[in-house]
Amino acid sequence: MNKQDLIESVSTQLGHSKRDVTDIVEATLTELKRAVSRGEKVALSGFGVFERAQRNARMGRNPQTGEAVKIKATKLPKFRAGAEFKAVVSGAKKVAAPAKPAAKKAAPAKKAAPAKKAAAKKAAPAKKAAAKKAPAKKAPAKKTAAKKTTTRKR
Repeated sequence: MNKQDLIESVSTQLGHSKRDVTDIVEATLTELKRAVSRGEKVALSGFGVFERAQRNARMGRNPQTGEAVKIKATKLPKFRAGAEFKAVVSGAKKVAAPAKPAAKKAAPAKKAAPAKKAAAKKAAPAKKAAAKKAPAKKAPAKKTAAKKTTTRKR
């Protein structure tokens, strides 16, 4: 997938014009490049981190002549994929479907449901409301693998 394919896909999913999506993608990439070139770290939650890396000066060899060559220090962009992105690529997790854009026209009113269905629908929101009022539980901290300890005789 190249940039144009990305723009077409996003404009189709969101229902926006290709021109608007192109402007958004271009502005996003420009700001990302500017921030990384200034030495800032750009972290996109669930995707990864873009940052600038420093490569020190070093000695190299010309492969044709074997002559030693000085290679200057330089700065380069670096990307580290986030955990969610890695999980999607490995197949452990599926990509969430993007949110559908809001409908521009009002939906026609639905016919009244039979009495049994109406009673069931009224009971379901009450259960959801009760679940929302319950205090949120903290997720347990991730445990790291225990390191093996070696015993030494003294």
